Amino acid sequence: AAFAFWTSVMGFVPAFVRPGQRLACVEHPDGAQLMFYERDGDWETGAMERPFGRGIVVQVYVTDAMAVADRVRAAGLDFYVAPREKWRDWGDRLGGQREFLVQDPDGYLVMVAERIGERPLP
Repeated sequence: AAFAFWTSVMGFVPAFVRPGQRLACVEHPDGAQLMFYERDGDWETGAMERPFGRGIVVQVYVTDAMAVADRVRAAGLDFYVAPREKWRDWGDRLGGQREFLVQDPDGYLVMVAERIGERPLP
């Protein structure tokens, strides 16, 4: 389910698949990569129960966040946080991005973001 979500909805493409290892790597045209292992007991640090993704946010920077948001809408998925423009304090300046959050099928919270510039602090 996660592989299908990342390839069909999020626009990633398979970089390589190793069926014997139950491993797949996907990459976005903008350069981000994710690797998936099927549950086998080797990488499980505690009890595995749904939703698996509690406490983690995967952030992916793309060149057009709204195009990815359109894919999420087209798939009929709900946004955890709807697309928005957000400016945050970066210490010596404000950094802006277009962003949204969605959960993948395993419950991982995914922020898709596009940097839109910097501003001086108010």
